[in-house]
Amino acid sequence: MSTALVKQVKIYDTTLRDGSQAEDISFSVEDKIRIAQRLDDLGIHYVEGGWPGSNPRDQQFFKEAIHYHFKKAKIVSFGSTARPGTLPEKDHNLRSLISSKTPAVTIFGKAWDIHVREALRIDLSENLHLVSQSLEFLKNHFSEVMFDAEHFFDAYKANYQYALEVLKRAQDAGVDSIILCDTNGGTLCHELQEIIKDVKKHIHVPLGIHTHNDSDLAVANTILAVQLGITQVQGTINGLGERCGNANLCSIIPDLKLKLNIDCIPAENLTKLCDASRFVYELANMQPLRHQPFVGSSAFAHKAGVHVSAIKRKPETYEHIKPEQVGNIQRVLISDLAGKSNILYKAKEFNIDISSKDPEVQEILNNLKEMENKGYQFEGAEASFEILMNEALGKKRKYFNLVGFRVINEKRMDEQPLCEATIMVDVGGEAEHTAALGNGPVNALDNALRKALEKFYPQIKETELIDYKVRVLDSGQGTASKVRVLIETGDKKDKWGTVGVSENIIEASWQALVDSISYKLYKDEKKKITAKTS
Repeated sequence: MSTALVKQVKIYDTTLRDGSQAEDISFSVEDKIRIAQRLDDLGIHYVEGGWPGSNPRDQQFFKEAIHYHFKKAKIVSFGSTARPGTLPEKDHNLRSLISSKTPAVTIFGKAWDIHVREALRIDLSENLHLVSQSLEFLKNHFSEVMFDAEHFFDAYKANYQYALEVLKRAQDAGVDSIILCDTNGGTLCHELQEIIKDVKKHIHVPLGIHTHNDSDLAVANTILAVQLGITQVQGTINGLGERCGNANLCSIIPDLKLKLNIDCIPAENLTKLCDASRFVYELANMQPLRHQPFVGSSAFAHKAGVHVSAIKRKPETYEHIKPEQVGNIQRVLISDLAGKSNILYKAKEFNIDISSKDPEVQEILNNLKEMENKGYQFEGAEASFEILMNEALGKKRKYFNLVGFRVINEKRMDEQPLCEATIMVDVGGEAEHTAALGNGPVNALDNALRKALEKFYPQIKETELIDYKVRVLDSGQGTASKVRVLIETGDKKDKWGTVGVSENIIEASWQALVDSISYKLYKDEKKKITAKTS
């Protein structure tokens, strides 16, 4: 099939809304801001932030997002057509979209007659009126308005005349693009192909595609839609989403870019895809899928002797692309042939001067493997990894030493628990002993540590603990399980992640807290040195 119809495709990410609807996923506002920034850095065109009319968390996200600069991405608010019997200007949902102050907006409307009759319980003609009125109203407030035709492919199969009329009403209302949604994820490729061909005879505004993966065809259907002339692709990082998930952008983007030579994100950003995938997994508190195409740790892993022998001579014998193109690496299992390139890549990113010939590279690699075996993971904890590298190079400065700490949890009757931490640290031979309260043991320990160090390092007052996550690593051990703690800290300019691992949750938290404060002091010190030499 010819791809001449499409030279460029715009990527529309809905991880922060559709992705968060997946079972066991709940992004905080800070998570959503960090993911939006990472998606912007990847070169995504649209980042759908959520539905401001449905919950306070999404409202807060849009209030926060307006204070951040996004280089490429347009932040998009999402909602629905006005409620039946409500004028658009009086509709709470539409008013919330306007209040979000985003440069673009997307609303969905019913295209399937069964949903109009059974879900909305209104006449088919009234639904058409809702679509027209809602979109016309939004076009008066936004420079870009997109319309999601919900359940469109099922709608077309049930009543194609009505489904097409919904699209025509959206087109007549002046929308900038219409997205055809396979909301139930049950459409087969040949069905999708015939339906899109017919739609293009009637609709002349740019079309998008939004597929779900209930038939394991979301990526295939999306690629096929692009080959048929669709110019906007919607999906989520790692395919996160309700039920079986959404179309996986981590597969779609390299398929478009590397297989079809279609412009979708900047070529130089494709190498960031693997990191973006793992970053979202970490903030979602999920274990990355090892066997995920393109970005999984097993995607370019080789074990069989015949395979290993072949790839040493010519990698393409068992690799469909170069793993480095998407930021992944080739791995030879039960071997140390892979890994150094990752160390050197991160060293360059951290402005650490090191070459492949330096023995410290192997030492860092060995330390990394040993720590990963213990449960450490450095996606989302880049600050801890930079500290690890500096330690191997003999450049790690110890800003303080722990003499000891004690954390007390007290619970009386129906009162709220009381947490107190007492700590003693040594800074340059001077001991500091202090105590602090907190709304939990980790918060109390964090407060006590800061209180003890602020006398010596006043800049610590600028920092705050933004996020705190705990993951059980070996759940079979029950309450004696080893845990991994991920902490996000920020100051006025930056945010950074640190990690700790232990069977004792307080000890794991302590490790992450120490790295967090040490990184702040190291970062400030490095900036001063750079300023002096420049």
